[in-house]
Amino acid sequence: MYFAQQYNGSYNAGLIRGAYHFALPNASSGATQANYFVSHGGGWSADGKTLPPALDIEYNPYGATCYGLSQSAMVSWIRDFSDTVHSRTGRYPTIYTTTNWWTQCTGNNGGFGTTNPLWIARYSTSVGTLPNGWGYQTFWQFADSGTFPGDQDYFNGAADRLRALALG
Repeated sequence: MYFAQQYNGSYNAGLIRGAYHFALPNASSGATQANYFVSHGGGWSADGKTLPPALDIEYNPYGATCYGLSQSAMVSWIRDFSDTVHSRTGRYPTIYTTTNWWTQCTGNNGGFGTTNPLWIARYSTSVGTLPNGWGYQTFWQFADSGTFPGDQDYFNGAADRLRALALG
């Protein structure tokens, strides 16, 4: 509802911004959702102020935890989404998930850590065990409320590394 205002407003204010897609793997293919996302604000440009697109793949708030997909089907769905975003933007999407969901729904697949940055959600005082394939997190969501409005996140690095991520 406020996407364009916030996305463009933050850019015009000189902030580094990004967009994410909340996945519904039981609704349509990864490619279909990735194409919609990229065509409706989820793109990327090498302007130093736009983060790679992000895939929010986590617990299903509407039903079965893994959206009724087997672990191999989920991995295929994520790969389809990721490869489509990459072909459209030149960037692999950041994957936002929890270690528990990733383990349960992908079998703790280790095939994305070399291409996709990790945005781990763990509401605790430490980042904890990461999903297989990732040696570190790029972002850590450590709380759903706090000093700032909404979720509370840390970037794992200095400001120049955030700009480097935005530049590609």
